[in-house]
Amino acid sequence: MADRIRSLLKIALGSLVLALMMAGGPRATSAAETIKVGFMAPLSGIFAQAGKDMLEGLKLAFEQIGYQSAGRKIELLEEDDEGNPAVAQAKYRKLVSQDRVHVLTGVLLSNIGYGLIPPIERDQLPTLYLTTPDDLTKKHVSKWILRTNFAASQPMHPLGDYAARTLKYKKVAAIAMDNPFGHEQIGGFQRVFEDQGGRVVQKIWVPLNALDFAPYLTQVSRDVDAVCAVFVAAQGVRFIKQYAEYGLKGKLPLLGSGVMTDEHVIRNLGDEAVGAVGALIWAPTLATPANRTYMKLAEAKVGRPPAYFTAVMYSAGRWIAEAAKIVDGRVEDRERFLAAIKKASETVEDPRGPIKLDESGNPTQNVYILKVERVDGKLTNTVVHTYPMVSQFWTYKPDDFLKLPAYTRDYPPAKP
Repeated sequence: MADRIRSLLKIALGSLVLALMMAGGPRATSAAETIKVGFMAPLSGIFAQAGKDMLEGLKLAFEQIGYQSAGRKIELLEEDDEGNPAVAQAKYRKLVSQDRVHVLTGVLLSNIGYGLIPPIERDQLPTLYLTTPDDLTKKHVSKWILRTNFAASQPMHPLGDYAARTLKYKKVAAIAMDNPFGHEQIGGFQRVFEDQGGRVVQKIWVPLNALDFAPYLTQVSRDVDAVCAVFVAAQGVRFIKQYAEYGLKGKLPLLGSGVMTDEHVIRNLGDEAVGAVGALIWAPTLATPANRTYMKLAEAKVGRPPAYFTAVMYSAGRWIAEAAKIVDGRVEDRERFLAAIKKASETVEDPRGPIKLDESGNPTQNVYILKVERVDGKLTNTVVHTYPMVSQFWTYKPDDFLKLPAYTRDYPPAKP
């Protein structure tokens, strides 16, 4: 009888072990299955170049490590959201339900970013966003979403300080794209500029589909010290060209969003861009070992100076790979994997410089004041000043900051 009981116990134990192995416990599958990284961005349409620049950065990070981390292969699953929220929802469902990704990254447009919050929270999916809306890490915070980029107003706070205290401007006219990114960037500049004694006397909003800036440039007051502008991609190229064509370049200094004067824009420009001042979280000319390494890899891969979108997504890829090591490849444990990504953001040496995610998942990081110059015959952004470890709340107390209205089309108002 005792022998029979022992035999039955051995059979039961063997069956249990086999069942656990087939069920795919964390260690049973970690070496065999791939780490699935979902990427979503516009790869077609008017924002396609930005999406492609993003994808280049993510691929560069994974190629650097041979698409492997913690003994597991990394599989990159790319989806084109076409810049369309409905398409993005369908692509998200595919990545989660069919592809069963362990982490999602990319996401360029704010309306898509906000729309994905409910399913991401429902699925408890670790996610790294590039999109910039302020409230994503201020008033609509999700524990499952970390930002790899910046809050829209974040780099413009230092630019407002620089314009008032270093450039000694007193009156500035603002002209920008008429969307939340434009509103929040101009709002951030205006608040700090006016705190330092300056005044934004005029705010001109330009529709997103406008490529003829004549009706708007003719409105710009000539009785100002400078013009602060926010445009991206094709609009940025056309605005800077027409700003010079209408004779404003030699009369009113141009400053504004560093995205407007980023490498992906100035590669399509000539001397009309020289002298423009911007604020951004990265520059190709940063003289750090990590950035030199990155630039060598990126230029060899893409054959030109990379866009800042590429640098930001390179960071995202490196955080994901390092986080997989921190959890010994157990990326299925989503809570631990998310915590490991946060830790990796601080420990991985980044081309941008030091980074620390705040409680809302937004990077506190250096902001660089950049000036477009011609170096060795080529246009580039040179660093003229560094604001170290800038919070999304600037120097304000978060509670006090959040009591004030959000930056919008009408707030803060212009002060003619």
